[in-house]
Amino acid sequence: MAMYVSLLQFTEQGIRSVKDTTKRAAAATTEAEKMGLKVRDSFWTLGPYDVVLLLEAPDDQSVTAFTLKLGSLGNVKTQTMRAFRSEEMEGILAKIK
Repeated sequence: MAMYVSLLQFTEQGIRSVKDTTKRAAAATTEAEKMGLKVRDSFWTLGPYDVVLLLEAPDDQSVTAFTLKLGSLGNVKTQTMRAFRSEEMEGILAKIK
């Protein structure tokens, strides 16, 4: 499965109910599994992003559907990036001639 890094920022709604953030994370993990993804880890962070998710998904469409669903709940805005493991990057670099 492909790896993704998703950066989350609380919305006004999300920060008002920040005490529920770990419960929401558990619910999101369950929903991800239903959609064929795996949340490898969740980190609450300092700085411009409030939460970082490490996700594994079978394809871009699946992770996009998950992050759209997550965002539609109104508690977070997401920014998601495809991440490449070392072995994958080696394969990419091998194509450079």
